[in-house]
Amino acid sequence: MAVNVSAMFIPVHDPDAALGFYRDALGLEVRNDVASDGFRWVTVGAPGQDLDIVLSQPHGGRSRTEGDALLSLVTQGSLQAAIFRSDDLDTTFEKVRASGAEVLQEPVSQPWGARDCAFRDPSGNLVRIAQA
Repeated sequence: MAVNVSAMFIPVHDPDAALGFYRDALGLEVRNDVASDGFRWVTVGAPGQDLDIVLSQPHGGRSRTEGDALLSLVTQGSLQAAIFRSDDLDTTFEKVRASGAEVLQEPVSQPWGARDCAFRDPSGNLVRIAQA
């Protein structure tokens, strides 16, 4: 029996700003863009990879209280969104930095063996990118 990850969710307060980061800066492709009941979610993914990343607004499908709590965590920068891999970390870092994303850490070799960098997406989520 094989179990694979098919989708993950990243809460974002502004889907258009999120697209500027995930699509334009990271190079992910848009797979779906849906609006319903005043909320919007956009599914993106890496070309050739069968994993969907759903960029969803905190209040979509949640109670007002739950949405407010999640939005508060997102805008405080309390959530780690994802760790991506790049085959050219330095070039990826420069492309994301040039997009205006907030740099948290320039590329560095970590004590645990990874070489990575870190940014905040436009909603405040922590995003790390590691050398593949």
